Amino acid sequence: MIESGKLFQLEGGQKRRKLALTYGSLERDILGIAEKGTEFSFTDISRSDYLIKITEILIKDPKLPPEAQDELRNLIEQKPLDELRLCNTARNHLLKIIGTFPAEWDLVIAPHKKPDTENGTVAKRDFYPGVCVYAEDIRSPFNIGSIFRTAEGMGAEKVYISPFCVPPDHPRAIRSGMGCIETMGFEQCSLNELPEDIPVFALETGGTDINDFVFPEKGICIIGSEELGVSPEALKRATYGTVTIPMKGLKASLNVGVAFGILMQKWVESLNKKSSDGL
Repeated sequence: MIESGKLFQLEGGQKRRKLALTYGSLERDILGIAEKGTEFSFTDISRSDYLIKITEILIKDPKLPPEAQDELRNLIEQKPLDELRLCNTARNHLLKIIGTFPAEWDLVIAPHKKPDTENGTVAKRDFYPGVCVYAEDIRSPFNIGSIFRTAEGMGAEKVYISPFCVPPDHPRAIRSGMGCIETMGFEQCSLNELPEDIPVFALETGGTDINDFVFPEKGICIIGSEELGVSPEALKRATYGTVTIPMKGLKASLNVGVAFGILMQKWVESLNKKSSDGL
């Protein structure tokens, strides 16, 4: 983290890039997940005052629109200071000046928590026992990270991946997974190696409407690649059936991570309803 006085001395593009990295480090520090060596460590100034000082530098940037200047001034004047909101707002305005989409920059500075550990093992998660997903040949690291994030957030117990999936430990998958890959872990296996004693179904076009599909209490949902969908072999393995998300658009196409999120929401609704009904 660079001293605010030194930031004043930098010029144009270099100053903006240093500021963007500084805001990223500050955001992680505010969230309590600073990476080693990037913690806020100045002893002659508080973190809040430092954040205000570097934001005042940004406000003076000639490329910052007047409305953005006003928004940042208002955030600085708020009492108590909302450090996280000020930091995030300033960073996004800065990235717009730089010409970089926030999602792209977040691959470098995205904050995400490391899993809590107890005696070297991941702390116990709350999940729906037996609710699993099998990711078949997902090529995009962003999508595999999103799948893990949804699986963890919605309470899936386990993620299986096929032998030709992008490795979940790919840096971009880890970033988009926001710590969920490390928390959940995964098992790589072929279709033939999936457990035999649990229902297997597929998310694919041409199946039962998701609003009518009877979700199993425990099961494995197969989701396919972005380009080809679920393979014929996987459809044969999905002996419990195929579930489909109805769509109206001309393209009738959803990103695999988005489709999986819709699937998990419906599955969880079904499980919660059965639980409330005492079934």
